Amino acid sequence: MLEYRAGPEIPETGRKDLAMKHRRKFSNEFKRQVVEEHLSGVSTAAQLMRRHDISSGLLYHWKEQYAKGRFENPPTQEAALEERVRQLEQLVGKLTLENEFLKKAVQRGLLSPPKRSGDSLLSIVPSSKAPKGGAS
Repeated sequence: MLEYRAGPEIPETGRKDLAMKHRRKFSNEFKRQVVEEHLSGVSTAAQLMRRHDISSGLLYHWKEQYAKGRFENPPTQEAALEERVRQLEQLVGKLTLENEFLKKAVQRGLLSPPKRSGDSLLSIVPSSKAPKGGAS
């Protein structure tokens, strides 16, 4: 049987602020067992929510965490691939910004385009050759 650690009993004073101070804390082991029971098909989500008095949002949040490997379990391959895609998208965005910055610098004459002799790095134009700003 799955168990969780519950905090001290909440007195029935009718005050919501007192009830909110004592939140239940579930161990990672408990969360992992609940999610694995749901994924294996032994119990439905509704059965698990009723049995353990948890909300549907909490159960699905635990499923997301489980997929990412946050409950001392290996992450699923799908979650690992999603993380890799996220990293690559972030890199593409960074490189796109850098590329746009360099294009604008070349257009403004701050950098000279690379020579075609295999030199791929941009070189800085000396200040004497750089166009001056302002209206002409």
